[in-house]
Amino acid sequence: MSPIIKKASLFKKILYRQAGVIPIVEILLLILLIIIPFFVGDFLTIIITRMLILALLAISFELCWGYSGIMTFGQGLFFGMGGYAVALFANKADFVQLWGVIPIGLIVGMCASFLIAWLLLLGKRPPELIFIALGTLTFSYAAERLVAGWYWVGGGNGMSIFEYLRIGSFEVEPGRLFYYIVATILLLVYLTSRFLVRSQFGLVLAGARQNEKRLAFLGYKVQKFKAIVFCFAGAIAGLGGGLYAHHEGFIGPGNVGIGISTMAVLYALFGGAGSLIGPIIGVLAIESISFTLSDIDAVRGYWPIILGVILLVVVTFKQDGLLGFVVTQRERIGSFGILKATESKPSETSQHLKNEKNDSPS
Repeated sequence: MSPIIKKASLFKKILYRQAGVIPIVEILLLILLIIIPFFVGDFLTIIITRMLILALLAISFELCWGYSGIMTFGQGLFFGMGGYAVALFANKADFVQLWGVIPIGLIVGMCASFLIAWLLLLGKRPPELIFIALGTLTFSYAAERLVAGWYWVGGGNGMSIFEYLRIGSFEVEPGRLFYYIVATILLLVYLTSRFLVRSQFGLVLAGARQNEKRLAFLGYKVQKFKAIVFCFAGAIAGLGGGLYAHHEGFIGPGNVGIGISTMAVLYALFGGAGSLIGPIIGVLAIESISFTLSDIDAVRGYWPIILGVILLVVVTFKQDGLLGFVVTQRERIGSFGILKATESKPSETSQHLKNEKNDSPS
């Protein structure tokens, strides 16, 4: 066998190990999301659009927990605040332009998450996991009670948006166009998040997740790194809330508090924590099951119990979630560089180098 063929064979094996299953799942899901509006009606397109918006919320939680080790129950807070902000602009200032809704949601979510990060993460001592979880839970509950009793933002009735989202003078009604706008935004957020977690910044987060004290001993300001990714995740959640408010035409206390924050946790755990594609799969699976069960007359009054049992069984007996059925834990956690692809069978690499040396002219 010639050296060129040997090199090509070795490169093919390394590339296969590096690629794995997750890129295949990503491509298949992307193709599905592109073509599905052409095979379903407008009603189902609106339902799936709502799922894609909730996927932004799920990704924001995954960045905190799966990649940074921050157990947060506050993503619903940022989601709801983004929704309330764009609803206030729509009702008080008659501003419903898409080019303004996106930055409003991002900025509000980022500012709110920065405030909480400053209070919970940026102390003199690294906070305990339970402290962050209970702290974000408390903020979510307090925000839900606040908006429920604040008449200026609609109180317990929430706020409705009576005008459609606009691009210039063109109205974007919930439907196929709104779907592709949301799908494009989700794709951009996913690619940005993917780049972040695979960069050197993501390597620091991975090290902090495994052994925070050792990384701090090496001189890294771990809490600052966590605060940055927490603010980035908050911005994504706020963006999702802004899109949700315009898509549903409503935002209420239930979109701010503990309930939706807990759903973000379930999305990630059910789909597969430790990967960005897992929470998206979790959203699609949970919301599809909920929609299907609620439409069956025989179980219409009991479908939340059935859904809870399904979630409990999957999370208990398959801790890697649905993605764990096709993706190994090694690939889900990920690796940096090409070294790990060759470490598993060092004999192949060494034998290749030895044969190449023997084939070379003396």
